[in-house]
Amino acid sequence: MNKIYPRAELKTVIERLKREGKKVIFTNGCFDILHAGHTRYLSEARKLGDVLVLALNSDRSVRALKGPMRPIVPEAERAEVLAALSSVDYVTVFDEMTPLALIEFLRPDVIVKGGDWAEKDIVGADAVRTWGGRVAVMPELEGASTTNIIEKILQVCGSREPTGKES
Repeated sequence: MNKIYPRAELKTVIERLKREGKKVIFTNGCFDILHAGHTRYLSEARKLGDVLVLALNSDRSVRALKGPMRPIVPEAERAEVLAALSSVDYVTVFDEMTPLALIEFLRPDVIVKGGDWAEKDIVGADAVRTWGGRVAVMPELEGASTTNIIEKILQVCGSREPTGKES
């Protein structure tokens, strides 16, 4: 089953699911290098409802947010990996700097972000509350971040002699 949808098709799916009485959870992010913090977060987020929609930042928006060297993994591959997770029901890619327009378009029942976000700073929080939805903040796994992984790789690469076997 394909779990990656453009926003217009996803809207149709979500409307059908809501008519069936399903609670739709929404989260978003770059998810550049998938790590345990991501998988635990998504698993916990999924428990808040029936369907978890993950809005993935496009390559262009990741570069704008994180700098010219990011993302490490292209959006199509990030979407494929995230769609393979059992906790994620649907993935859509968005190109805007924030997911506000997408949130307003899809109208999820719950918006979820990680513990590195204060609830007052979560984009779309006010919007989701206007239609009776709620906002949830999940605890973060200390030290688990793509930036930390990249820094560790750079330290390791900078502190060893090349073996000639790099691929």
